[in-house]
Amino acid sequence: MTEGNPTSLLIRFSIPMLIGNLVQQLYNFADSAIVGNYVGKDAFAAVGATTSITFLFFAMCNGFANGGGIIASQHYGAGDDVRIKRCIVDTGFIMMIFPLVIGTLAFFLADPILVLLETPSDIMHDSMVYLRVNACGLVFVSLYNYASAMLRAFGDSKTPLYFLFFSCIVNIGLDLLFVCVFDMAVFGAAIATIISQFLSAAACLVYAEKKNPYFNLTKADLKLDGEVSGQVLKLGAPLSLQFSLIAISCMALQKVVNSFGTDTIAAFSATSRIEQIIHQPYQTLSAALSTYIGQNFGAKKMDRIKEGLKKSVLIMVIFSVAMLPVMQFFGEAIIGLFVDNQTVIAMGAKALRISSLFYIMLGTIYVIRG
Repeated sequence: MTEGNPTSLLIRFSIPMLIGNLVQQLYNFADSAIVGNYVGKDAFAAVGATTSITFLFFAMCNGFANGGGIIASQHYGAGDDVRIKRCIVDTGFIMMIFPLVIGTLAFFLADPILVLLETPSDIMHDSMVYLRVNACGLVFVSLYNYASAMLRAFGDSKTPLYFLFFSCIVNIGLDLLFVCVFDMAVFGAAIATIISQFLSAAACLVYAEKKNPYFNLTKADLKLDGEVSGQVLKLGAPLSLQFSLIAISCMALQKVVNSFGTDTIAAFSATSRIEQIIHQPYQTLSAALSTYIGQNFGAKKMDRIKEGLKKSVLIMVIFSVAMLPVMQFFGEAIIGLFVDNQTVIAMGAKALRISSLFYIMLGTIYVIRG
């Protein structure tokens, strides 16, 4: 990404990554839609009541993957092959240990956290089941995001997409099997998700090891480097904290929402699912910009960094303006994908109309982060 037109590079790099992010969102989307339509409103609310909590645990881990990817892109731009491999090894170690610790804590603290958020008693059991099963799969999500971040650092945003397509199809198929055929309800949806996450992580890592020369590691490479680990932790820890603070604010909001009852939780859950999808183009642009700037920073091409930033702002503004009429006029139809309760649909559509007014501010935040 140190040569060529910045706009073309950013768009071509972003498109496969955006598709991949949207496909990844289909995990939760499929769980919610299938549970909401085949099990009922309460089960849908139970899944939604865990969204902010799972976001917190994912965020705590993924900050380090993003930090490692940025460091790797800088070494890649500088042509330092030795440090690239060290970054792959050190980030991989962090992304194995940290999610195992966080996932264990999430499993055992599921009950008190849900109580703290004032989760209604009628959905408490299902919420706890869904949260605990997802906690068991946290390491798979983290390893997939680690492999994706490393491949993106080298300019490859297409490979992770292929495995996500496969795992998403598996997820939807297992959702239908476990929920609709075996009548496993929320537990079945959660199991389907972690099986799919495992497949995407395993496939991506195996491919990287077989096809990417930087992942072709010898025993001598498999040693931790204190300096490189320090760089990853120094950059990853603030990113992890940043994402975690956002998640904590969402948990505070979830607590308020829970106090209004199941209808409001269901509406908030549907709106949150849509908002997660809306965030994807911004997140993708931010990640593309990080890789672009990282490589050009390593190559010491400051003028290209400035030009890339200007083009990113333009892309962000165009998308924000384009999405505004969609949410203003089609909110009811979008929320109706999840539930058929008119009270829930009206409430969720109103939320989308309000939040869409602020998309350009949201995009600005993502560009600055990138």
